[in-house]
Amino acid sequence: MSAPTGHDRVRAVADAVLYEGYLLYPYRCTSNKNQSRWQFGVLGPPGAAAAGVGEESVMSCQLVLQASPAATVTIVVRFLHLQHRGVERAGPGGFVATDELEVDGTRYVSWDEAAECEISAGPFGLPELFAGQCVQVDVDAAHDVEALGDAGRLVRTRVPLHGRLDLAAERVDDLVRLTLQMSNTWRSDALPTKQTAIEHSMIGAHQIVTVDAAQLISLLEPPDYAVDVVAGCVQQRCFPVLAGLPGDTDVALVSPIILYDYPEIAEQSDGALFDSTEIDEILSLRVMTMTDEEKAQARATDPLAAQIIDRCDAMSPESLQQLHGVLRNPHALSDPGERLLPDGRLVPRLDDEIPWWTEEADGSVQPDVDGVLVDGVLVAKGTTVRLRPSRRADAHDLFYAGRLAKVATVHADVDGDTHVGVVLLDDPAGELHEWYGRYLYFAPDEVQPIEPEESPESAGGIGKENPS
Repeated sequence: MSAPTGHDRVRAVADAVLYEGYLLYPYRCTSNKNQSRWQFGVLGPPGAAAAGVGEESVMSCQLVLQASPAATVTIVVRFLHLQHRGVERAGPGGFVATDELEVDGTRYVSWDEAAECEISAGPFGLPELFAGQCVQVDVDAAHDVEALGDAGRLVRTRVPLHGRLDLAAERVDDLVRLTLQMSNTWRSDALPTKQTAIEHSMIGAHQIVTVDAAQLISLLEPPDYAVDVVAGCVQQRCFPVLAGLPGDTDVALVSPIILYDYPEIAEQSDGALFDSTEIDEILSLRVMTMTDEEKAQARATDPLAAQIIDRCDAMSPESLQQLHGVLRNPHALSDPGERLLPDGRLVPRLDDEIPWWTEEADGSVQPDVDGVLVDGVLVAKGTTVRLRPSRRADAHDLFYAGRLAKVATVHADVDGDTHVGVVLLDDPAGELHEWYGRYLYFAPDEVQPIEPEESPESAGGIGKENPS
């Protein structure tokens, strides 16, 4: 089998984003959990969010390009369109709607499915993007009939969707900042209900951005020359990351889920389970515990649910075992530099012959004294730093970007990695967190030492500076 290309990898991750939360275990229509699905990237019709029956109608993002005059940009918009599948039984007077029908041992139930929608726009040259472009994203209504022999039929219906993709570009220094805004523009004279809102929503919406004669700049770890331009980018309900094979700079995935650059599907995963925040091993084991009747109900709801049941039934012990106990680190930590004590001595490193759990090893670690060099500056307890989260181990780290913090502890873990524990300066509960040791932890290259004159403490107050 040939190795997957960058395009294959982008599509695989995009499909995972598209269906994230589409099905929820235990996949049966009789389960209360399945009565309301919860997915990311839902663009509801205008007014749905204000009425409390749907999601906001807009998502937008900005990307940064290093582009030649001949550069072009192509956008692929993808989302799911709710599709109602009705079951009808054949009778003397014609077809009659029914909740369930069994034909040749296969059960069918009336249920909401989804149809994939994909619309490509471009390629657009830079002059077109500087002038601004508007692309209509419309999907026609549909009414499809699937015969079930002489017993009945399935009738699938979809309402129309209307949307718009707005593109604009501007020059910032020697780079180009590209703005994408995806909007749901469907309107009705009547106030939206929960049902009409989801019917007219674009679900799992995301974009794949491809450039030619240009390079996309990482927004998570930009090169020094692009840091200020990237810092000025604004994202609303979506997060662009570099995609494809590591090192590719011609494709970005604009995802409603926070991802790291070059996301990939774990090779241990045999197939999607379509459950939001899925854990493959646990869900597979739970599916295996379902009774035959429950499995039959699940198969009847959705073809994708039937695939999950069949795959779990056929799973070998070896396939199940590979889902267990695998540790993955998408970005291995680089050496943050030598760790120093305030008097200039190196922090004692653990001897390989001394077990890390022993008292002798524990005594060599002093988190309230230890320090680490960052950009040639000693960072230790009391140092003021600006936070620059980049590793994305925790999505909440994004909210701390640019904030000022005071270092409370520096220590190493048993793997030899260094961690800087901090307390936010503008946190009203900061003193309390520091008192009982509830710190935020960052890698050394995620903190930037602040000169004393830059620190808000030197001005007689804290929390007065706006994050950059």
